[in-house]
Amino acid sequence: MVKKSLQKRLESYQKDIKDIKKEFSNIVVGQDEIVRKLFTALICKGHILVEGVPGIAKTLVVKTLSKVINCQFNRIQFTPDLLPSDITGVESYDEINKFYAIKGPVFGNFILADEINRASPKVQSALLEAMQERQVTIGKETYPLPNPFFVIATQNPIESIGIYNLPEAQVDRFLFKLKMTYPKADEEEKILNKNVSIKDFKDYKIKPVIEIEKILALQKELVNIYLNLQLRKYIVNIVNATRNPSAYHIDSGKYIEYGSSPRASIGLFTAAKAHALMSNKTFVTPNDIKEIAFDVLRHRIILNYEAQAKGLKTEEVIGEILRKIPIP
Repeated sequence: MVKKSLQKRLESYQKDIKDIKKEFSNIVVGQDEIVRKLFTALICKGHILVEGVPGIAKTLVVKTLSKVINCQFNRIQFTPDLLPSDITGVESYDEINKFYAIKGPVFGNFILADEINRASPKVQSALLEAMQERQVTIGKETYPLPNPFFVIATQNPIESIGIYNLPEAQVDRFLFKLKMTYPKADEEEKILNKNVSIKDFKDYKIKPVIEIEKILALQKELVNIYLNLQLRKYIVNIVNATRNPSAYHIDSGKYIEYGSSPRASIGLFTAAKAHALMSNKTFVTPNDIKEIAFDVLRHRIILNYEAQAKGLKTEEVIGEILRKIPIP
């Protein structure tokens, strides 16, 4: 009876997901998979690090997502002269209100941290602390951040001057690391007709199709998605193979400097459940785990200098791990 009730709820969620995709197609072209992964991370209460060259609609995707979910969207452009208080807010004083807080742009539902690696480590830490604690201290008072609270940080992979690379311990706080690529030729033709350079964003009349309450309900629903003991062991083996590759006969393991942290196991666990939910399933399958493994692990495996010299990518290591770890 409980399973039937859950299946019925999942079917109602599928309509919302379809409505979101349809609304996105009115303005965003060729980023369906990215949109799906953003929504998956949102359900997991996770945050996303996006890597991609300028001009491929990173800002547009996040702004549209906030619009269709009827959430507050704030964009923070990270620059070398940015201060932590420019993100979190400051304490001010006047004779009437005495001491009071002026909240910064981090107080929103969807935060786009654009080019996060351009700001100093102190500023990066201010945002990452807010992501982890979901609260901000201004003066002597601590203020909770809105719910849902979703951060999408972007990095430009082609810039090397005037940047501060995120420390690995901070990168580990992101649930997913996604790579956005150039659109296909036929998609780019459609972009010419839909580009926001000749039209205002409001001209597309993007309307909310799902309320915040439904998103919060989806986040709670993850508890009810079943993941059996064998698949939990499968997740642990995948992550353990990044730390002890020789035990699993991973040939590319010799190029791994550091394996994944326990956050990787937690990320695979929650994201696999969200992927199953998005696919209208009440239970997780091995394919759900494999589908999200690259996004969860690509920023949690540190390769050595030999791998960098050979041009080896973490995706190649992850691919071998998934091929060699037995599926239960």
